[in-house]
This record gives sequence, structure tokens and C-alpha cells, in this order.
Amino acid sequence: MRHYVSAVCGLWLAAVAPVQAEPVVVVELFTSQGCSACPPADEFVAMLASDPRILPLALHVDYWDYIGWADKFAHPKFTDRQRAYARAAGSRTIYTPQLIIGGRDRIEGFAPEETADRLRAHLTEGSPVRLSVTRQGDRLVIHAEADPPLTEPVRVQLVRYKPAETVTIERGENAGRTITYTNIVTSWEGLGDWGGQEPLELTAAFAGQEPGAVIVQGAGPATILAAARVE
Repeated sequence: MRHYVSAVCGLWLAAVAPVQAEPVVVVELFTSQGCSACPPADEFVAMLASDPRILPLALHVDYWDYIGWADKFAHPKFTDRQRAYARAAGSRTIYTPQLIIGGRDRIEGFAPEETADRLRAHLTEGSPVRLSVTRQGDRLVIHAEADPPLTEPVRVQLVRYKPAETVTIERGENAGRTITYTNIVTSWEGLGDWGGQEPLELTAAFAGQEPGAVIVQGAGPATILAAARVE
């Protein structure tokens, strides 16, 4: 499996030459330690994290916990976010593993070739929003401009995540497996709405050692217009 996934990653990495200042593409993985279909997607996310143009974020959901293993990273808010994506797409179902690329493209199950195709498209797209984030001690200074101005408000969000942690799973569908998870989301908070007509200047608290990201996203949730890492 690792060799197959590596080959697919190489396909899209070779297809798009690195460009400085290229926007970061956010890839959300909805996953669970209790889901037997999820480990290949978890491994894939770890490989995506090696590309500086891609920001994969693992959101662990809680609806698998009932089958015998409570996911230590799961949070009801992440399940709510996945359900919100489903409602925005007119769907009544949620599924793990599921990838959401750029807040827009939904991929259910482990589909590396389809994911590669979608990533290629996102990596060549432009955005009207220019976002910059500067860390000053325990504060962030966030600046954004839209050209042309936006026609609808967007939400400015702050994500914190743990780069990696290895878990030995003792019960449930993955009992006996030891899995390393990557970019495990620990919090996802809204900082406020921005109309996109005038430049945005915003500060936010950012204490501690966990890395994070600022994400500008349409309501729904919908398309992610810009994202910036914070170390």
C-alpha cells in the first residue's frame, strides 16, 4: 500500500512545479481510530504533509466510539463540521474516511488517484484573497485583502493541531494496530466574519507550542479562499 500511495503522490508532485507564494491547499480528513477503512487514508495524509503547498488536517469524529474504542482525538465539533459539509452539499449521510479539498471537493473513501486529480486542479487555481499572518509572541497579526472585492462575507478561522502522535488501539475494528496520526486537529475556532470589501486587520491569541493555521472560508462551509500556516 505504501508504495502505491507514494507513486500516486509522485504523480501529482511531478505534475505541478513548486512556485513560491503559491496558496496553501487545505485538505480535511474526517477519520476515526475505530474505523477499519481509515488507516490507508491516515497514511496518505502523512505523505501529503511532506509537501509545503498542502496543509492536511485530520479531524477525528466521535460517531465510531460506540463500537468499543473511544478515539482520544475525537470531538463532537468535528462531527458537526462534517455534517455541515454534508448539508451544504445536499447530502444526508456522512462517511469515514472522507476528504474535503479546499472546502469544496468531497471524496469519500480512500481514493488516491481522484485525490491527486483534485489536488492538481487546486494547486493551479488562483484566489482573490491575499492572506498574511505574522506571529508576535503569543499573538497573531492577520492581514487580508481581496482583489476584486468579495461579494459575500467569509469566515476567518484559527486551527490548532498536533503534528503527530502514535496510538496503540486495543479494541474495536482496528484492535491490535499501532497507527501514527498526522496533523491532528485539536481546535477549530471562528475569529469573526470579514466582508471582503476593505482590507482585514485582525489579532488573535496564539499561546503554546502547537502549530496552527488561519483559514478564510466561505459560509456553508464552502470554498476555502486562503490559508496560511503558523508555526
